Amino acid sequence: MNVSVIGAGLAGSEAAWQLARRGAHVTLLEMKPQKKNPAHVTDDFAELCCSNSLRSDQLENAAGLLKEELRRLGSLVIACADETRVEAGGALAVDRQRFSALVTERIKACPNITVVPGEVTELPGGEVLVASGPLTSDALAERLQSLLGTDTALHFYDAAAPLIAADSVDMDHAWLGSRYGKGSADYVNCPMTKEEYDAFWQALTAAEEAPVHGFEDQKVFEGCMPVEVMARRGHDTLLYGPLKPRGLDDPRTGRWPYAVVQLRRDNADGSVYNLVGFQTHLKFPEQKRVFSMIPALHHAEFLRYGVMHRNTFLDSPRLLDRYYRLKKEPRVTFAGQMTGVEGYVESCASGYLAAVELTRRLRGLPPLDFPRETAIGALGLYVCDQSVVRFQPMNVNFGIMPPLDHRVKGKRDKNTEISLRSLHIIDGLREEALR
Repeated sequence: MNVSVIGAGLAGSEAAWQLARRGAHVTLLEMKPQKKNPAHVTDDFAELCCSNSLRSDQLENAAGLLKEELRRLGSLVIACADETRVEAGGALAVDRQRFSALVTERIKACPNITVVPGEVTELPGGEVLVASGPLTSDALAERLQSLLGTDTALHFYDAAAPLIAADSVDMDHAWLGSRYGKGSADYVNCPMTKEEYDAFWQALTAAEEAPVHGFEDQKVFEGCMPVEVMARRGHDTLLYGPLKPRGLDDPRTGRWPYAVVQLRRDNADGSVYNLVGFQTHLKFPEQKRVFSMIPALHHAEFLRYGVMHRNTFLDSPRLLDRYYRLKKEPRVTFAGQMTGVEGYVESCASGYLAAVELTRRLRGLPPLDFPRETAIGALGLYVCDQSVVRFQPMNVNFGIMPPLDHRVKGKRDKNTEISLRSLHIIDGLREEALR
C-alpha cells in the first residue's frame, strides 16, 4: 500500500488524498517550491493557473453534474472549492489563493501523506501515479517519452486570460448582472456598440503576438482558444463566443448590446476580475492597447497579463485503460490533463477514479466500474476509447453519455434528467466507492 504520486496539482492532490484516506501510504512528489514553470505563481498545491472558475454548477450542464458526483463521492478538491467559492451566477468560481492554500493545508495535515519537494526526473519503483500536468518538466517528459514510445507524447498550447483591478473599471460604461437574470448580479458587463466592436476586432486581429515556439492555430484546444485566434476566424465569431450579448439587457437601453465583454470576480474580496474568454498570447503592450479599447476598460489596471504555455498530453486510447492505468506497465497510472481530460473538474475526476481503482487493486478487490451513464465513468471510457482516431483533449459533456430511453422536450430538461439518472447510480455506488 505504498504509492508515489508525482505532481500536486488538482489531479495529484485529489489522488493523494483518496489514496491516503483508503489506507495507502503516499509519497507526494512536487517540484515546487524548488522549481516552477512559467504558469506558476505560488508555492501552494492545486494552483489554478488559468481561470478561477470550475464552470457551471447546474445539473443541466455536464460540468455541473460531474461536480455533484464528486461531491457525493467525497472529493477533496470540490469540498475546498465549495468552501472558498466566490459569487459567479450559476458557476462555481473560487478565490484562487484561498482555494490552493486550503488544499495544501489539508494535504500536509494528512498523516498518510509525505510531501517530498523537488523535481522528478525518473519514475520511482513500485506503484506510481503520474499527475505532473500539462506543464510536465522537460526531464520527466523525456523519461515518459522513452517509456511510452517516441510517437505517443503530443503537444498543443494553452492560454490564460488577463486579470484587472476591479476599481479601475469604468462603471459608467458597465453594469452588474448575470445572463437572463439567472442567479445574483455577479458579472461586470462591458457593452460595445457596433462601431466600437468593429474597431476592437480590427485591432485584435492585427495585434502582435508573443513568440511561442512551434505555435500554430490548429494546435490550440478549442476550449482554450486565444481570443485573437478566435477573432481571425471571422468578424462575427466573437459575437457567438465570449462577447455574445444574448440575455444581457443593458439597463440604460433595455436592449441587448451589439457585443458584451464580461468580467468575473477572481477573489472573494471582489478586488480582482478576469476577462471571461480572453485567453491570449498577445505581447503585453498589445494586450494593454487593444483591451483598453473596450469602453469600460479605457483606464483598466492590468494586474496580470494573459500568457500562453505548452500543454502535454498522451495518446491515451492507445496507452491507457478505463482506470487511467498504463496498459504496457500497469504499476504506472496517469491522471489529470496529461491523460487528455480537459478542465479543472475533469482533472480532479481522473485523479479520483485512478486513486480508487489503484487502492482496490492493491487490496485485492475487484474494479468498481463507473458506467457510461455517469459523468466520471463516461470521461474515463472516452479517454480509453480506441475507436477515437485522432485523440484530442475533451471536456466532460452529455454527448459522451448514453441518451435517455424516453423522449424529453427541451434540452435543459433532457440534460437534467440525464443528470438525475447519473446521480441515482452514483448514490448506489457511493458506499462501495468510499471503502
